[in-house]
Amino acid sequence: MIARIAAIFAFALCALTQIAPAHAQDTDPILVPDISEHDIVLRQGFTGADLLLFGAILDPAGGRVGEGYDVVVVLKGPTEEIRLREKERWFGIWINADTTAYRSVPSFYAIASSRPIADIVDERTAAIYELGLNYLQLSPTDSIDPVEQARFSAGLVDLRQRLGLYAQFEDGVQVSENVLYRARLPIPSNVIPGRYVAETFAIADGRVITSATSEVQVLKEGFEGVVAEEAEENAFFYGLFAVGLSVFMGWAAGRLFSLV
Repeated sequence: MIARIAAIFAFALCALTQIAPAHAQDTDPILVPDISEHDIVLRQGFTGADLLLFGAILDPAGGRVGEGYDVVVVLKGPTEEIRLREKERWFGIWINADTTAYRSVPSFYAIASSRPIADIVDERTAAIYELGLNYLQLSPTDSIDPVEQARFSAGLVDLRQRLGLYAQFEDGVQVSENVLYRARLPIPSNVIPGRYVAETFAIADGRVITSATSEVQVLKEGFEGVVAEEAEENAFFYGLFAVGLSVFMGWAAGRLFSLV
């Protein structure tokens, strides 16, 4: 990790020492992103981690880019299908009331920006690139009233925020000398394994100028990894084993207490 950070910083510092010609062509900048960890291992006792996203913004000539760039970093986890149910109190009893389904909900979503998103882009651009919790495309499958759908979506986002799976950090990206940037995103202990995509955007005058992506693999190892792999690849036999183990444990507990 230290070697990668040093390489990025050295590259940026070398670029800063170059003097770009006055007649240099005005072209889009280049993003040079990296991540502190490309593999996060979920072991027993895992309590979370901090992921450092860093890099440099350079012009194609290798010099310093002009003023006025904002940086936004987004980290997304694997998508999943879910069905959301709303609880309702009926005669003192909580029951399932309205329900709706979504086909592609990010299991994890975190965003950090150099300034508040509303000050960087308009609502249309934010919706296109899903910049912010209010602009996530959750892909509902049910046809219900748009107002009700918006209420369900807001409830889903709020629930995942409270679980630590969704987060938004305005002013969470530090940009140094208009070249180097860095941001820290917390990874909670309840994330699911899979491929996570980190995307960095350079934005100027409300327009996304360039973007770059990196990947993070969240893995399970050891006993937890074996159990997760078997549950996915041999679901039927894993289910039979789980039922059999439950029956055996119940029988063993009954025999044990009958002898006491």
